[in-house]
Amino acid sequence: MTSKVTEESLGYEQARDELIEVVRRLEAGGTTLEESLALWERGEELAKVCRRWLDGARARLDAALAEEEEDGSATEADGDGE
Repeated sequence: MTSKVTEESLGYEQARDELIEVVRRLEAGGTTLEESLALWERGEELAKVCRRWLDGARARLDAALAEEEEDGSATEADGDGE
């Protein structure tokens, strides 16, 4: 099992690529039940890492858009209609 530190150090693309490989191996079959369960558990961990990255990206985008809207509203309120 991968440590928390390793999971947190994975970038989105790295986690996504490893997840794709896990899914490919599971779909190909030919693994023992124990190996399949280990792959599935790893896939779940990787999916969580990807979700955290995507949620973080969404939060940053939402914050940037909200800031842009606030700046636009302040400009319109000041009467700077440039």
